[in-house]
Amino acid sequence: MSVRVSAATTGVTPPTDVIVLAHGIGGRGDLPVPFSLALVGAVVALLVSFAILAWAWRTPHLEDQERGVALPAGVTRVVDAAATRIGLRLLGLAATAYVLVSAVLGPDLLVNPTFGVVYVLFWVGMPLVSAVLGPIWPLLNPLRTLHLLLTRALRTRPEEGLLPLPPGLGYWPAALGLFAFVWLELVAPENTTLPIIRVWFAVYAVVMLMGALVYGSRFFDRGDPFEVYSQVFGHLSPLARRPSDGRLVLRSPLRHLASLRPGPGFVAVVSVLLGSTAFDGFSQSVGWVGFVQGSALPEVLLGTAALTGFVLVVAGSFTLASVLSGGLAGGPGTRELPRRFAASVVPIVLGYLIAHYFTLLVLEGQNTFTLLSDPLANGANLLGLSGRAVDPWIADSPPAVAAIKVGAVVLGHVIGVVAAHDRAVALFPRRTELLGQLPLLVVMVGYTLGGLTLLFAT
Repeated sequence: MSVRVSAATTGVTPPTDVIVLAHGIGGRGDLPVPFSLALVGAVVALLVSFAILAWAWRTPHLEDQERGVALPAGVTRVVDAAATRIGLRLLGLAATAYVLVSAVLGPDLLVNPTFGVVYVLFWVGMPLVSAVLGPIWPLLNPLRTLHLLLTRALRTRPEEGLLPLPPGLGYWPAALGLFAFVWLELVAPENTTLPIIRVWFAVYAVVMLMGALVYGSRFFDRGDPFEVYSQVFGHLSPLARRPSDGRLVLRSPLRHLASLRPGPGFVAVVSVLLGSTAFDGFSQSVGWVGFVQGSALPEVLLGTAALTGFVLVVAGSFTLASVLSGGLAGGPGTRELPRRFAASVVPIVLGYLIAHYFTLLVLEGQNTFTLLSDPLANGANLLGLSGRAVDPWIADSPPAVAAIKVGAVVLGHVIGVVAAHDRAVALFPRRTELLGQLPLLVVMVGYTLGGLTLLFAT
C-alpha cells in the first residue's frame, strides 16, 4: 500500500506528488536477522510442532465449546444491556459522521485524516482489536444502525426482508467486497484522493443497505465485508460465548477458532485476505517495480492481474491440499474439506497482517490521530492533539521489529498447524489421520517460505 506522505509525519511540507511506502519500517534493512536463519528456523518450528502434535495430540481437544472460565454474570448482563448496545451504535454513528465531515468538507490534501482512518486505523487496527475483544464492528456498524432505523420507520422487523436469504449465498458477497477494497487499497489509481474514497464507500453503502432491505439484517452477517473481516479475527479472541446460555467466558483462542463454522465462500474470504497481503509485499519488491516501469501495459492492469493471481494461488493451493488430505485419509465429504479446514488459515492471515503492517499502524496511526484533531485542516484542535509529533520509538529498535515481524509469521503458522491438526483428528480415521495432514503441512510450509521471502525482499 502506498499513501501520500503528510507534513505532520515528516515535519516538512512535501510536494503534493510525493508518494511513500506506507509500511512504516519494513524491509531487509530493518530486519537484522539473516534471511536463511529466519527461513530455517521457521520451517523447523513448523515441523517440530507437527511432530509433537502427532505424538501427543491424538484426539480432538478443541471441539467442546462449553469449556472456558465463565466471567461474572454481571459482565454478560452489562455487555448485552440495551443501553450498552445503543451506546455502541451511537458511537459508530458519531465516529463515522466525524470522518465523513473530513472526507466531504475537508481539503483533498496530504493533511486530511480520511486516508489514515480508512487504510490504517480501520483496515489494520480493526482486526487487531477484534482479535482481543471479539468481533466489535457488527456492534458499531453505522449501516446496520441506519437499516434498523429505516425498518422502524417502515414498521417492519429488521430481520425480515423481501426474500429469504439464499443458503448458497454464504460469504460470497463479503469475499467480493473484500477483494474490491484491497483492489482500491493496492491497485486503484489515485486511491489516496478524496473523490475515489467517497465513490467507493458510497457504492459500498448502497449495496449493503439494498442487500439488507432485500434479505433482512442477516445479510450483514455474511455479506458485509467489514463485518466478516471483524468476525474472522474475532474468533481468535479469548472472549467467547458459551453456547448453552450465551454467557461470556475466557477460553483459548484455539478453542474459539474451532467454533468457526464457515459457509460457502469462506475459502474465498481467507484467500483474498492472505493473497492480498502477500501481493502487497510483492508489489514493493524491486523486481516488480522494475517490471511495471518497463512494461508497455497499464500499471492498473498489471496490478489487477497480479493481485487476482495471488488470491487464486492461495485459494487453489489450499483447496488442492485439503482435497488431497481427504483423499489420502479417506475422510468423509472430501469436497467440503477446504471449507472445514479454512479456519486454520485465519491465524496465518493475522500473522501476515502484523508482519507487514505493524510499524505502519504504530507510526502512521499516531499521525492519523493528530490529523483527526483538525479534520478540516483549518487550525482546529478538537482532540487536543494538533501539532503533536509522531513518536518514532519503534524505529530505534530494529531487533524488536524483527522479532515482532518474523515471530508473527512463524507463530501464525504454528497456530494454524495446531488448528488444522485438531480438525483432522476429528474428521479423519485414526489410522490415516497423520497421512492425511501431509498435504496441508506442505502447503503451510510453502506459505511460510513465501511469507518470509516477501518480508525480507521488500
